[in-house]
Amino acid sequence: MLHFLQRCFQVPSKMVCLQILLQPRSRAACSFAPLQCSLPGMSKSQLHISAGLNRVQCFHSSCCNWKKKKPPEPALRELGLLRYDMGSLKDSPKPALYLSVAGLIPFVSVPLVMAIQETSYPELAFAQIAYGASVVSFFGGIRWGFALPEGSPAKPDWLNLSNSIVPPILAWLALLLKDGLMEAGTTVIIGLGIALHYDLSLLPTYPSWFKALRAIVTIVAVGSLVATLYIVSIYPEKHLAPASNKVED
Repeated sequence: MLHFLQRCFQVPSKMVCLQILLQPRSRAACSFAPLQCSLPGMSKSQLHISAGLNRVQCFHSSCCNWKKKKPPEPALRELGLLRYDMGSLKDSPKPALYLSVAGLIPFVSVPLVMAIQETSYPELAFAQIAYGASVVSFFGGIRWGFALPEGSPAKPDWLNLSNSIVPPILAWLALLLKDGLMEAGTTVIIGLGIALHYDLSLLPTYPSWFKALRAIVTIVAVGSLVATLYIVSIYPEKHLAPASNKVED
């Protein structure tokens, strides 16, 4: 009768031991696991196997938090200037690149001459401002001409055509303020900034090389105008000599 009861309770005892092995426990519980599994009907080899499994499980449960992998850091994105890639400047057509560089000579030469002589010439300053006003009008015309051809990505709608008129109006106002160099120069600087904003944000279909070239031209032009206005404000004023003198009778 005792042997029959032992055979009946042998299978449930193994199932209970397997359930205990699969449950996560602390180190203290793992140390007493072999005693819990030492039920009647289990041999010594089975007890050694259960003890080894308990040790492996205890080690895994204690170190699982240490082995968590950190999420990969996002790749660093290269910072561009506004919304275009300055690296595409090398793709500029040579005629556009050379003509743009040559067009910066009137901007740079005026403050350079006045700084070398440490004298402000109102005629040269106004000539630079007038040239800047013509450049602002030219930028507005580029936008108008880009929207008119058939198949152009820019539509000839109110937004594109109206924005292309704003730079010429600012250039016209700058020429009306010829008696005040500071006001006229500031108006041209505002016109250059607005034209650049239109070309970079409102019409992103321009080629990347053109956007980069536009940014460089605008930065140099604005810097030259600011230098001229600064020289006019700190250096003594001197008018240029007339080209020819009238002969008195």
